[in-house]
Amino acid sequence: MKKYIATILVVEDDVALNDAYCIILKNAGGHSVESVFDGKQALELLANRDNDPDIILLDLRMPTLDGIGFLREFKPLEHPECTVIVFSNFDAHKDIDEAYSLGVDRYVLKARAAPKDLLHLVDSVLSERLTPEV
Repeated sequence: MKKYIATILVVEDDVALNDAYCIILKNAGGHSVESVFDGKQALELLANRDNDPDIILLDLRMPTLDGIGFLREFKPLEHPECTVIVFSNFDAHKDIDEAYSLGVDRYVLKARAAPKDLLHLVDSVLSERLTPEV
């Protein structure tokens, strides 16, 4: 089976984590990756693109515009070709519920996810997208 190379946007304010996610996704996964450090930068980048990335990896707690604010502006439900994965250490049920109601596909706690888990998650999302519905 041919491996699908995804376009991924990493939205993470922690520089070390942002760099690590990008390295893992580019080097081990072979994906095309862009990154920004808050929701406002993500919205600006997306406004200047011709199409949405396949996956947005989104932190919730960031300066300027946090993940929930980004989701309210971006409206993932209006972008069905883009899978939004929240990858955060913040596990308040109120925010998790709101993120899902705004169209997030997955919510993963960073503290429970190793680098290989990130690749497995991305591969899982891509294989679900490429598997024909019966």
